[in-house]
Amino acid sequence: MPNFKKYNYSQSTMVVINFEEQLQPNTFEFTLHQLIDNHIDLSAFYDKYNNDTGGRSAYDPAILLKIILFAYSKGITSSREIQWQCEHNIIFKALSCDSVPHFTSIANFVSSYPDAIESVFEQVLLVCEQQGLLGNELLAIDGCKISSNAAKEHSGTLSELEQKRDKLSKKIRYCLKEHKKLDGRKPNDRERKKQLEKASKTLEKEFNRINDFLKTATPRMGQGQKPKEVKSNITDNESAKMTTSKGTIQGYNGVATVDKKHQIIVDAQAFGEGQEHHTLKPVLDSVQKRYQKTGIHPDILKSKLIVTADTGFSNGTNNEYLKEQGINAYIPDNQFRSRDKFFGKQKQKYGKRHRDTVKGIKPVIPASEFDFNLKKKTCICPAGNEMWLKHECSQGPGRIQLHFEGKLTDCRHCQFKDECMRNPSSADTREGHGRQVSKTFSIHTNATDWMKRRVDSKQGKAIYGHRMSVVEPVFANIGSQKKLNRFSLRGKKKVQGQWQLYCLVHNIEKIANYGTMS
Repeated sequence: MPNFKKYNYSQSTMVVINFEEQLQPNTFEFTLHQLIDNHIDLSAFYDKYNNDTGGRSAYDPAILLKIILFAYSKGITSSREIQWQCEHNIIFKALSCDSVPHFTSIANFVSSYPDAIESVFEQVLLVCEQQGLLGNELLAIDGCKISSNAAKEHSGTLSELEQKRDKLSKKIRYCLKEHKKLDGRKPNDRERKKQLEKASKTLEKEFNRINDFLKTATPRMGQGQKPKEVKSNITDNESAKMTTSKGTIQGYNGVATVDKKHQIIVDAQAFGEGQEHHTLKPVLDSVQKRYQKTGIHPDILKSKLIVTADTGFSNGTNNEYLKEQGINAYIPDNQFRSRDKFFGKQKQKYGKRHRDTVKGIKPVIPASEFDFNLKKKTCICPAGNEMWLKHECSQGPGRIQLHFEGKLTDCRHCQFKDECMRNPSSADTREGHGRQVSKTFSIHTNATDWMKRRVDSKQGKAIYGHRMSVVEPVFANIGSQKKLNRFSLRGKKKVQGQWQLYCLVHNIEKIANYGTMS
């Protein structure tokens, strides 16, 4: 029988460790350590510390920043887990100099310094520029919708929340009434009384949450020329309901602006709205100011820099802004594929897009199968019936949107009713509606047509082809590798700070892989 050395895991040992020797060059942890110690000014964190004349010594922001960023790079988001790692993981011990911050100190640090995190983000970007990692030739902008620390069930317009509060009030009264009926009865009703008492307390707690919110809340309005009320959320009213390919979430849209050369994130912002088109101008303004503040470029948007973004950022107002400011942008509308002959047979080959992407929503015949006529302001449905013009509205300079609805008599007996309507039975009632569709038209030559010509040109197609390969791998890294699938904080400013921390991890990885740090 072979003679092996014996081993026993049930033992402890004392090991002499040199912390700096654990941080090997060309690794993320070594780059992180060198960056924060030698290149980053952390004075922006100092303003909230008032213990210079008394009180307990605080953990140095350098230590906390190192362990949090390293934890995020490993997909660890829990403050309790970070504390455990500092107690047991040798790399965490090396970065923290064997200190073990309490999980509450870690959580408080992440949520309390969004402005200081912004300062660190800018300084790391400047290091990227100094090491030649920025190309400043092409920027790709895109957004990633991520769940917030709030339940979508707690959302609604103010009138919807008032109705929910009234229903809770009725349920509470019912529980109290039933509880009163059981008073004086036999002891075997005690369990039922306990259930009613527990239910009434739970309902009362939810009632008070909604009632307290409604006392101070004002209607939350959406974006656009004629803003409408959107759903508020009693837990985090700066987040919003958003439709994604995996269903509807309550969350934020993390928008990143990425430089093409090494996929460095030059700007990171979080927006509490699902629509992206109104975020383009704030993002470009932020990029311009950041480049000026760091001294990278005095007027980057007026240089030869190319700006690309997907169709979610396209509308008439944005195109007017880009044209007036002379920004070299390529942002296509949602019909640009249909104008490209190379995609002419795409539908026949791969089928229609976005037909079964949202779970629980029945796919129907899309608006592209309807025959619209702008001049006559008419619409013919796939069955050949003329629909009536319900209303029309402006969609920015030189753009008009027409809304059509099928006649009940036509939709009720239509052979395509089941394929065309998500709720076909609604056509069988007098109060129901026929199929509704809308289409937006450009009514004269404007900035939208200018953008179409740019995107449809041979050069525009070649340039826009780079967008996906620039920005999508960044979201794959942050979402899949770093496991950011939910923000743990509440409020736009705090969430933006956490979003920038993850973007910092991505940029530091790029410095570790392509830069030099010693």
